[in-house]
Amino acid sequence: MKCEWVHENIVLFVYNELADDARFELEQHLARCPECTAELKAVRKFHVALSSLPVEEPSPNLVAAARMRLQEALETAEQGGVWQRLTFDPWTWLRQMRFSPALAAVLLIVGFAGGIGATYSIFGNRGPVAVDTNSSAPSQASITGIRSVIQEPGSDKVTIKFDTTRTEDVEGSINDQRIQQLLLFAARNNYNSGVRMDSVDLLTQTPNDAHVREALIYALRYDSNPGVRLKALEGLSGYVKSDTRVRDAILEALMNDSNSGVRTQALQLLRPVTADSSVRNVLTQLSQNDKNQYIRSQARNMLAQLPEID
Repeated sequence: MKCEWVHENIVLFVYNELADDARFELEQHLARCPECTAELKAVRKFHVALSSLPVEEPSPNLVAAARMRLQEALETAEQGGVWQRLTFDPWTWLRQMRFSPALAAVLLIVGFAGGIGATYSIFGNRGPVAVDTNSSAPSQASITGIRSVIQEPGSDKVTIKFDTTRTEDVEGSINDQRIQQLLLFAARNNYNSGVRMDSVDLLTQTPNDAHVREALIYALRYDSNPGVRLKALEGLSGYVKSDTRVRDAILEALMNDSNSGVRTQALQLLRPVTADSSVRNVLTQLSQNDKNQYIRSQARNMLAQLPEID
């Protein structure tokens, strides 16, 4: 057994993830190799230090951003050829399963779940189901995606089609709790930019709700579609003066957004609060260094209209 293999698997050894035969061979190697023994002591010391720290739960914004980026990466990833996807090396899989009982367990669970899924698809799938908004709202964990968001012209009635284990429809007023929950989910997590646009557009009609405003701030900061970010700016425009979180998010968009249209709109929204010190500092920086000539000149004009500070 080589030291390189030991170094690659020593973390699995510390976490008791190695198969018994691999663990025995590694222990035999450690008994006669001082260098690998020192490596084991260092890994165990690091493990003890990590275990003493409190476990931090990721914020909802971070989880949603990670899901969205993963979905976008999967959409743009280059797919291999048909034969490349259908063929594999069985000996490689067997070697991996030999040294990874966790992998073997996962394969067993996937096979069992696949059998249940096949049975369900034959006997249990009965197509879309209309759901009354008076029923209990689904948890976000049970929703796999939002297919469409449609508002009936001239009314506040909204129809949302979403997927759990099967596609469902729900209808109700834009103020219904379940409609609001699904709109918030779609604005943060859906892989379809058109659905996110429709959801954010509807959420801008009720930006006085704290959860809605938080979702709009999230869309402004993290959504990959500039049209969605512009819609979020529209919904947040009335709260630049009263909500410092909104102001900070708009300043962040002005400084860092990759789309000049979003930056220009953010700059216009900050006109009522140019006397704020943080806004003044950003305008000063933009007027001197920004690469966009229009934004640089507008920042200078806004600064010129401010009263002098004694």
